[in-house]
Amino acid sequence: MVTIGLYVMGVAVLVALIFAVVWFVFGRGEDLPPVEKGTTLTRLPRAGITGDDVRAVLFQQTFRGYKVSEVDWALEKLAREIDELRAVVHDLQGRDAVDSAATDTGPIPVADPPDGPGRGR
Repeated sequence: MVTIGLYVMGVAVLVALIFAVVWFVFGRGEDLPPVEKGTTLTRLPRAGITGDDVRAVLFQQTFRGYKVSEVDWALEKLAREIDELRAVVHDLQGRDAVDSAATDTGPIPVADPPDGPGRGR
């Protein structure tokens, strides 16, 4: 039983020694400053949002899900982008309708065939 105890204590000392050496050599790591209240690390481009941009969005997790303000911000930004795109589509469809109405003057009149050879009056 003493042998097992000495073995466990030896392993614990060895692990503590390795931990101390690694900690002194590599340091504790860089501590990042906390994010200021009211800001987010969630990012989307100002314009031209693509599907890959939306798929890459990450939200800060809280105890009961995601941070609501970040999700609301992302949804509002996506809604504005969709509204802008729909307005552009509506304008282009309106221009297309005006262009087709301007070039379409109605049915083309068919001229009477001229009297040809063999046709007498």
